[in-house]
Amino acid sequence: MPSASDFEPGSSTQKRLAVVLGLNLSLLTSLLVVGLSSHSLSVFAEGVDYLADAAGIALSLVAIGIGKRRPTSRLPKIAAFINAGWLLVLNLIIIVGSAVRLLEGSRPVQGVQVLVISSIAAVVMGFGAFILADDDDDDIEIHLNRKAILLDTIADAATALGVAATGGIIAIVKGIYWLDPLAAISISLIVGYRALRLLEKTLPLLKGPNKF
Repeated sequence: MPSASDFEPGSSTQKRLAVVLGLNLSLLTSLLVVGLSSHSLSVFAEGVDYLADAAGIALSLVAIGIGKRRPTSRLPKIAAFINAGWLLVLNLIIIVGSAVRLLEGSRPVQGVQVLVISSIAAVVMGFGAFILADDDDDDIEIHLNRKAILLDTIADAATALGVAATGGIIAIVKGIYWLDPLAAISISLIVGYRALRLLEKTLPLLKGPNKF
């Protein structure tokens, strides 16, 4: 039997975000370990990205909770802005690191490990995006915050697919290890562009009375 809290603005979004937070944390350690052991910058970047995602989702959950008690609070909008900004900065760092590896020469990458872990990550994040996509919350601020995380989760799934494909190619064709940092740069450019678009949408909403 549904309780009164089930009909509060953001209650559905909070539950969905909590599930996606768990998915991010479940993949985090595996991606970082495999990224280091396989010498794959793209897999390691996935792990760092999921760490940033987990922190962003946790921030969003806190912001939504405050927003429910204080409807005029700007924290949900601020959380959406921070999520987008964090994603942009993270991808700029990945681009620089990948460019350095391309210039200095890439170490041998274990393609099979990259293929397996990234395929798993793609499936898990795809499930997370499915969970976040189906939500009828009418609160515009909560909706915007959820959309920011949905965008990030879709980008994670797409990134994982790209890295998995790269790992498969490296496993079959020996010696083309430069594909790993090149894939990381390509994906980061796409995700960074989407983050910029989201920043453009959230920045105007931050203007106004300071109600936290």
